Parts: sequence; structure tokens; C-alpha cells
Amino acid sequence: MADTDWINRTSLEFILLGFGSLPALQVLLFLLFSVIYMVTMAGNSLIIVLVVIDQRLHTPMYFFLGNLSFLETCYSSTILPRLLASLLTGDRSISFSGCMGQFYTFGVLVTAECFLLSVMSYDRYLAICKPLHYGARMNGRFCALLVAGSWTSGILAITMTTSLMFQLPFCHPGNIDHFFCDFTPVVKLSCSDTRPIELWVFVLSAVCSLPPFLLTITSYVWIISTILQIPSTTDRQKAFSTCSSHLTVVTTFYGTLIIVYLLPKTQRLRELNKLFSVFYTVLTPLVNPLVYSLRNKEVKKALRKAAHKCLGCTAI
Repeated sequence: MADTDWINRTSLEFILLGFGSLPALQVLLFLLFSVIYMVTMAGNSLIIVLVVIDQRLHTPMYFFLGNLSFLETCYSSTILPRLLASLLTGDRSISFSGCMGQFYTFGVLVTAECFLLSVMSYDRYLAICKPLHYGARMNGRFCALLVAGSWTSGILAITMTTSLMFQLPFCHPGNIDHFFCDFTPVVKLSCSDTRPIELWVFVLSAVCSLPPFLLTITSYVWIISTILQIPSTTDRQKAFSTCSSHLTVVTTFYGTLIIVYLLPKTQRLRELNKLFSVFYTVLTPLVNPLVYSLRNKEVKKALRKAAHKCLGCTAI
């Protein structure tokens, strides 16, 4: 019986419905997501290059930003190329192994980002609220351990989840009412009792999203309270503007994750699931490099320096 199940599973295909219910908007959606993907890749790749080549950006803050940009590049490449192909060709089929591969990669990246964003908020908290202790605490080894811990947490959590999903019987092909292989739409197609794995994922989602979210919010509360004590009104407004932008992006990311994975699946929330998913899978990787880096003075200086070098080489 197990052999038969495995043979059926290797030939099993799902249909990603995506945005197929909007046939008149397929071309427009293709163009929109194409532009988003190109801008996301260009922005994040630029930050990675600048952090690597410019000595002034070899600090903990930019080390974390470079890792976030690398993560966002992988993140977007897991979701958008497959979505663009389906919008362009109309072929929405995906094999069982391809679906599981996409879910695993996406799950590792989104879990790692949850922890990495909280690490970045803690880094800013130390830099602004505890500047005398910052250099001693945020040394190279500790920064590397924090990033490695974020990736390891994502790998461990999603490896266990994916292994449980592989054990589920899928008796026939089915339609996945989503634009990528997310947990809930895939598990709904199983012809077995999925309550144990759904409970596991609910607990796992709570552990991987709520503590990092609370740590991030707490860090920014302390940061903002410290900023309010700055004597200069101009410096205070500038610092507050930066932190409020960071906090808005982080809150949107965590908020949509909590809505999708932790809140009860009412009919209204199920209808909005795709919309909420667009926020944390498509828009967050687009906005993060703009908010966290490209508005930063040091990054702008590094960009101008790199541009002058390139222009100099071209002139030669």
C-alpha cells in the first residue's frame, strides 16, 4: 500500500488557481509583478554589493541588512517567477515534489526573517539606548551567531513541518486556491485527519512569530522613548521618522503573518488570504531595502562612491 501511495504521489499534480478568477487582469498583473520582482532584485542586490565592497558598511547594522537583503532576494525568487510563469502561459499545474519544495523554501525563509527582523530591532535598541555597551556586545562573533540562529530556527521548524506533510495521503489531484504552495491550502487537499498537523503548525507559528514580534515592538518602544529625550527637534524628528518607517514595515509583515496563520479561519479571512499573503511575500521584500537602507546616509555615500568608481572605469 505504501508503494502504491508513493507511486501515485510522484505523478500527483496540483493546480495553483492563483489569480485565475481575474482573467481580464492577467496581463496587468503580469506587468505589475514583473516590475515588482525586478525592482526587488535590483534593490536588494545593490545593498548586498555595497555592504560587501564598502569598508564603512562593515558594521553590525549593515551586516544584518546585507543578510536581510540576501534573504529577501531568495524569498522573492521562490514565489514570483512561478507566479509570473503561470500568468504568462496560463499553465498553473505544479507537481507534488515541486509544491513541497516551494513550501519548504518559502517556510524556511519567512521563519528566518521573523527572527532576523527581531535581531535587527535589538541591534538598534542597543545602539540607541545602550551606546556604551554596543561595541562590546555586538562583536563579529555574536552577530554571526544571531544570523546563524535565525537561519537554523527556520530550517529546523520547517523541516519538521514538511516531513509531516510528506506523510499525509493525497488521494487525488486538487486545486490550491492560492498563488503559491502555502500550508493551509495544501493540507486541505489531504484525505485524512489533518487536525494534529494543523495544531502543530498553529503552535509553531505562534512560537516563531509572536515572541519575535513582541521583542521588536518592545525594542522600538524603548528606542522611541529614548529619541523623545533628544534635545534637538530636527534630530528627534529625523530619528523618529526612520524608526516609524521601520516599525510600519515590521508591523505589516508580522501582522499579516499572524492574521494568515494564527487567527481563526473565518469565511471572510479565507477570502482575504491571498491579499494578506501578497503583503508579506511580495511587498515586504520590495519595501525593506527602500526603508531600511536606501534612505540611509551611509548607504547613499557608498552608492555615490561606487557610482563614481564605475564612471571612472568607464571613462578609462
